[in-house]
Amino acid sequence: MKLGMLTACLPGLSLAEIAAWAGDAGYQALEIAAWPDTGGRDFEAAHLPVTGFDSRTADETRALMARHGLDVSALAYYENNLHPDPVRRAEIHAHLKAVVDAAALLQVPYVGTFVGRDWTRPVAANLEDAEKVFPELVEYAGERDVRLIIENCVMEGWHPDGYPGNLAYSPELWEWMFSLGLYLNWDPSHLTWIGIDPVATIAPYADRIVHAQAKDLQILPGRVDRYGFFGKAVGREDPWDTGWWRYRVPGRGQVDWNAVVDALYENGFTGTLSVEHEDPVWSGDEARIKTGLEIAHRTLRPLIVA
Repeated sequence: MKLGMLTACLPGLSLAEIAAWAGDAGYQALEIAAWPDTGGRDFEAAHLPVTGFDSRTADETRALMARHGLDVSALAYYENNLHPDPVRRAEIHAHLKAVVDAAALLQVPYVGTFVGRDWTRPVAANLEDAEKVFPELVEYAGERDVRLIIENCVMEGWHPDGYPGNLAYSPELWEWMFSLGLYLNWDPSHLTWIGIDPVATIAPYADRIVHAQAKDLQILPGRVDRYGFFGKAVGREDPWDTGWWRYRVPGRGQVDWNAVVDALYENGFTGTLSVEHEDPVWSGDEARIKTGLEIAHRTLRPLIVA
């Protein structure tokens, strides 16, 4: 197992700057954000120019990683592959394929994304739609020796009423998506707030957990008694703000990281545990974000066998 980090938390830095800092900070791998360079949500970072990516750029990227003692664990493009707008959906699929092409040139085995959801249609219709959409994407990746890995993020802020926007949030849905040839980028934080014991999900799905993200979650005392499980209903200006929980860096929330890492080892996980920093306490500027990453490293590195 290696300890890595997702580069998306530092959208204003170049990949070269992040690699230099991460290597010095003791990280062993990068999960590189590969969104288009068009702006958008805060975590949409364009650290790899996948459009027009060629062998020369791949060689330069590998050399950069080698200089700082880093591997590339995966490329990251977490978008809604079932977007209701057909034009936008086509754009997302085209960019996902470009990310896969770049991963193939880099000899990176995984590309992370979401299943997504068309929020204008029922869940059953979405599942039927996905069964038509994903086999072609999985085949495209497989022909290039790349696997598509799905993060189990709920993505409730994508839906107007806070309903899960990514149909990959529970073991029930994992089993369905595995049948489509997809793998899991396992993240315990999302399981924690929806009432699923994250450690209990490792052993049954160990053969499909090929990459993992390290994000913690803090349940705010007494808040759920006011808002309920579904979160704020009145004055909810931020669709991502439920009012009763928030993401934290590992070691600052509810997740039992000793139990998580132990279970991953026990069940044969040999991939990368990649820190995904979305902690509002350690955000706001580059220095605070890096401090958050240092806290995560101090929490997790002692648990990982050298």
